[in-house]
Amino acid sequence: MSVRKIVIAGVTSGVGKSTIAAAIMYALKRKGFVVQPFKVGPDFIDPSYHTYVTGRQSRNLDIWMMRKSGVLQCFNNCCFDADFGVVEGAMGLFDGVSGRDDFGSTAHVARLLDASIILVIDAAKAARSIAAIAWGFICFSKSLKIAGIILNNVASQRHATFISDAFAGKIKVPIVGIIERNKKIRMEERHLGLIPTAELEDKKKRAIIRSAKYVSEQIDLDKIRAVWNVPSEVQNKQSTAQLSTGRLKVAVALDESFNFYYADNLDALRKQRVNLLFFSPVHDCTLPEDISGIILGGGFPEVLSEKLSKNHSMKMSMLKAAENGTTIYAECGGLMYLTRSIGEYEL
Repeated sequence: MSVRKIVIAGVTSGVGKSTIAAAIMYALKRKGFVVQPFKVGPDFIDPSYHTYVTGRQSRNLDIWMMRKSGVLQCFNNCCFDADFGVVEGAMGLFDGVSGRDDFGSTAHVARLLDASIILVIDAAKAARSIAAIAWGFICFSKSLKIAGIILNNVASQRHATFISDAFAGKIKVPIVGIIERNKKIRMEERHLGLIPTAELEDKKKRAIIRSAKYVSEQIDLDKIRAVWNVPSEVQNKQSTAQLSTGRLKVAVALDESFNFYYADNLDALRKQRVNLLFFSPVHDCTLPEDISGIILGGGFPEVLSEKLSKNHSMKMSMLKAAENGTTIYAECGGLMYLTRSIGEYEL
């Protein structure tokens, strides 16, 4: 099947990549296209927004962990039945493992996928200088296809005109979106960035869609589609829909406190015929029955530590499993859950 590929990249972190990526995914889905989302690098939170907007599991493309073959296999397998593959970048376009080259960066992934790039620039506190920033990114690597530019945080029509005039005659890459500054549509954040959608109440989840709709109305989707790369054929060697389950049962914590998982890791277990049984340490009373192991992934258990500490039956079920020799794999927030206390709350 043929798929069009685009990467939403930023000149730095914090320029609005996540909001704009979600808006483009939303707009394409609204037009009836099947959109497969991706995120560059190791990130658990941003993909949850992609998944919520598109209805399809977002996947990570991490060159350092997956290498070239893994990235290509993941992209091709997941895009097998999609019209568009939309990839949200990480940090600035060229920021990778070191300053010597762009290994592991958004640029590296875009080049590997042979994908067009939409560059997001925060236009706040500058006007003509924005053109110089755009020029520098376009010229820094001739092997990349920066096909469009989106200006974010534009203060007014006059501000937009200043920037457009600076682009005229100097920069051939078109401006495909001008997003007006609006504090009301900013996504809620915490110390590690956005708040995982699993933690959000329905009202705040609906705000994600309102934000995506608002931003998408200021992006010229027809211009983006005009500069999109020529569709390329993708071949699916192993459809995730065909993964089977077996007799080995492993309980996996999944709720608003524990949700930091890479979908590919869970698929890898399924490929080994492991039957994954999801449970909630927040809401369930006991572990699933007849399990051979327990996985406690990352998240923010400190946010709901009081609820976790008061779920005595689940804690006793976990303790009994451990005393009976059940293998427990816990990382990040999952390991915190196994401790005696988190901050002031006893577990």
